[in-house]
Amino acid sequence: MGVVVSLEDGKQRDASVKPLVDKTRGDMERVNQLILSKAGSDVAMIPEVANHLISSGGKRLRPMLTLASATMFGYSGDFHIKLATSVEFMHTATLLHDDVVDESDLRRGRSTARMIWGNQASVLVGDFLLGQAFKMMVEVGSLEALDVLSTAAAVIAEGEVLQLSVAKNMETTEDDYLSVIRAKTAALFSAACEVGPIIAETSKAERSALRSYGINLGLAFQLIDDVLDYGGSANDLGKNVGDDFREGKITLPVVLAYRRGSEAERAFWREAIEGGKNDDAALEKALGLITKYGSLKDTMARAEHYASIARDALAPLPDSDEKAALLEVIAFCLNRAN
Repeated sequence: MGVVVSLEDGKQRDASVKPLVDKTRGDMERVNQLILSKAGSDVAMIPEVANHLISSGGKRLRPMLTLASATMFGYSGDFHIKLATSVEFMHTATLLHDDVVDESDLRRGRSTARMIWGNQASVLVGDFLLGQAFKMMVEVGSLEALDVLSTAAAVIAEGEVLQLSVAKNMETTEDDYLSVIRAKTAALFSAACEVGPIIAETSKAERSALRSYGINLGLAFQLIDDVLDYGGSANDLGKNVGDDFREGKITLPVVLAYRRGSEAERAFWREAIEGGKNDDAALEKALGLITKYGSLKDTMARAEHYASIARDALAPLPDSDEKAALLEVIAFCLNRAN
């Protein structure tokens, strides 16, 4: 299989997460130490499984968002460290669970925990990390922060079940799909950003601004991931191009191509996604149909729409290094597909 849809026509932007990394560097060192400490257990398999994923090279964007969203309002205590660690543990737990549900073999270019230790260990270690996350939330002592993060945990689980209900169903609508990613991905981005202003004891308007920024950034982030699965590279994804297709996942480029196709083309999608006929030749054809109907460009346009909402959410806030870094994250997110 040699065809990958080119995305090089998109506008190039010199954007990165470096400003956010630089701004949160000291606090992230403390978060990383706490991660290693809280992932420890007398049950040897727990740190083995947890550290396999924790050390796999992810950017840890979500905890950095928590740190920046607290310090941008002048917060100077220690609670943002525990909340950022809680956010990362919630994210790691969902990845462990996702890989079991999706029967994934690779995660960020490495064998998934389920491939090494089995499904049961992956699920149970994910549960352990969620337990540790909630212990740290309680230690912070903010009922509002606990409410936001616990609500996010419930919404993420709902999103997982909703995804199961639409899995391999080619009648899934764009609204159905957006509901899935709003719950599965955007909810944690939103919570990660909102707990910062909560512990900084800011106004409702400032808290609402960060919540809106987070949820719309999360939607844009996931839509760009969807684009990359059909038009990126393994380096961009941390997995193989076309993995979503081979796993029979319904993503927005597929929804759009299916809706816009002829009856014969829709029959192909049903065979590939619902019937599991998704070999390299089928992937080639899928890429051709996605190109024919402009599915990637339109998915990009949706991502840019949510990115614009995220920018507008921050607009009323006073200028600061943290605000500039958060705005740069939006551009970085879009730039991954250009």
